[in-house]
Amino acid sequence: MGIIVWIIVGLVAGLIARAIMPGRQPMGLVLTTVLGLVGSIIGGLVGAVVWGRNAGQFSPGGLVLSIVGALLVLVLFSLVRRPARATP
Repeated sequence: MGIIVWIIVGLVAGLIARAIMPGRQPMGLVLTTVLGLVGSIIGGLVGAVVWGRNAGQFSPGGLVLSIVGALLVLVLFSLVRRPARATP
């Protein structure tokens, strides 16, 4: 049951992060879920370091950190996927 909750939270965090981030993100539902899962891991680790909580515990604040982590991953993803500009 725990993995299903992680996937759902990852999907929600990924969808919210994509809605907040301006511009077009060319990714499907699976990549959005992966984005949210990676963001959840980053957010959980940051929460564990800052507040000393167990990284596996679910809380509403953890969802916010998951969204922030997903936004960070989305920014990094957009920087990597940015097409190279032609130099004159």
